[in-house]
Amino acid sequence: MKVLMISGDPSIVNPRSEACKRMEEYRKTLGGLDVLLAYGNIFRFIGAVFSGFKKLWHKKYDVITAQDVEHALLAWAFSKFFKVPFQMQIHADIFSHQFVESSVLNKLRVALAKFLIPRADCIRVVSERIKLSLISNFQFLISNITALPIFVDIEKIRNALIKTDLYKKYPGRFIILMASRITKEKNIGLAIEAVGGLITHPLSSLLLIVGNGPELESLKLKVQSEKLERNVKFEPHAPDLVSYYKTCDLFLLTSNYEGYGRTLVEAAAAGAKIVSSDVGIASEILESECVFKVGDKSDLAEKLSSALNLKLPPPKPLVSQTKEDYLRLYKSSFEVCAHKK
Repeated sequence: MKVLMISGDPSIVNPRSEACKRMEEYRKTLGGLDVLLAYGNIFRFIGAVFSGFKKLWHKKYDVITAQDVEHALLAWAFSKFFKVPFQMQIHADIFSHQFVESSVLNKLRVALAKFLIPRADCIRVVSERIKLSLISNFQFLISNITALPIFVDIEKIRNALIKTDLYKKYPGRFIILMASRITKEKNIGLAIEAVGGLITHPLSSLLLIVGNGPELESLKLKVQSEKLERNVKFEPHAPDLVSYYKTCDLFLLTSNYEGYGRTLVEAAAAGAKIVSSDVGIASEILESECVFKVGDKSDLAEKLSSALNLKLPPPKPLVSQTKEDYLRLYKSSFEVCAHKK
């Protein structure tokens, strides 16, 4: 099977990146995978269009796929011109109110998605939440949708040794860990505000925010202005994040929207207690007592208080999956699509 993937992620072709290593595994599984990069300014995008035509003119592909809405438009155009099945991948909860209202660009993405989704030969989503959202909007597409999450090696996380112990690094603290890109949609400011309301609790809480991103400096200023330097700490991206999961008291996710929420699965595999906004896979792996309404500070504060009082239930049992099984399902998602035309 030969697949053409259109992507805007330049790390896919960086040999040192996890994305590139993942693409190589996909390539071996499928038998053939070419990546067409389309990113940057308009001239690069036009160059990618010509490059795509050249690839499709000289090579026969079984499926064309794209990982986001913008590139799905190009994939659909190629599909129509060359009569090749088109798989649309949806990795974000694009029909959630929070996603739609977060920017004008997202409104345009949703409008484009409404045009493309009925025209896709098959659709791959990364969570049941997104699948149900699509079914509610496009009832006739039920048989076209495959829910295949992002692979997480649960057994590897469970068996990993602790290299960094947060309890030794921050002794005597109730450690609330957050780990993500520090961007607006992660709504980390909500966590800072909620933790600010817990400083009188007998347990000395510490919100540890691990990651980098465009919102980092403004969040540091927020911590300073609210005089929470003792209760909120920032660290850059940690290469040994599994040790952080294993030695925190609570993992926290406050995102306004998520397609999947890989860190939730990783934290659960590491045995961490978790509180999350109702996004992505949260309701699938967490009890209702651990899930709060998106953007609701009082609901979040209530869940954090339960955690501090040691009344929070653990995550639901995870189903472990081997990489071989996952790659087999990954290939199957394309095989189903290849027979559509």
